Amino acid sequence: MTEPLVGAGAPAYAPRALPEAGLRSLRPAVRRYVDRQWDVRQRGAHHVPVAGPVILASNHVGWLDGPLLILCAPRHAHALVKREAFEGRTARVLRLAGQIPVRREERDVGALRTAAGALAAGQCVVVYPEGQRGAGDVRRTKDGVAWLAMVSGAPGVPVALFGTRAPGGHPESRPARGARIDVVYGEPLRIAPVPWPRTRAHVAEVGRRITDHLRHHVEWAADTGHLQLPGPLPEGTADV
Repeated sequence: MTEPLVGAGAPAYAPRALPEAGLRSLRPAVRRYVDRQWDVRQRGAHHVPVAGPVILASNHVGWLDGPLLILCAPRHAHALVKREAFEGRTARVLRLAGQIPVRREERDVGALRTAAGALAAGQCVVVYPEGQRGAGDVRRTKDGVAWLAMVSGAPGVPVALFGTRAPGGHPESRPARGARIDVVYGEPLRIAPVPWPRTRAHVAEVGRRITDHLRHHVEWAADTGHLQLPGPLPEGTADV
């Protein structure tokens, strides 16, 4: 059976670059603000290719994860952001920065195709395979990142985030001012592009490889950096 992200006939993901003018104008000032608020430390940025398509696949623990990677990544990046965030002034900023709205409650074909077009144009796309904020230990993931890797052939760089949510913190909470935040990039995982049709089984297999690679990177980053994840979300709370 062919996987459900394609219709009749092989899809063409023509290069379609997302706007970056907003990122160029907003990143410097907002990054200075972030650096005044928290002690952000990055490690392994050399693993991110300076040009060409790349997927940054990150664990997801707190509200700050999304803005932090967009501001601190070694190159301009376009993240799959929950559609609920695209409201009011925030929506205008996110669209100006070329971010991609995604419906988390379903397999959002439109969002994935937008990301595939950006990768075909040689851009950097940020994905949180866990799909929502939580313990950040990468125990469960969704298959969108596997599909993107198979379609594009872009290397997937694992990213481990620590400190963006304090232990026991609410999913919308922010770390205390001056708190240490670590962003650790790892060795890229390279998936050869797979021509259409792609089967569900093959997508699942690639998804398991990506999940294992990211989970092992998070564990390695924690061990070598003497870092700790915040643990599960408090009882009675959920990432909405």
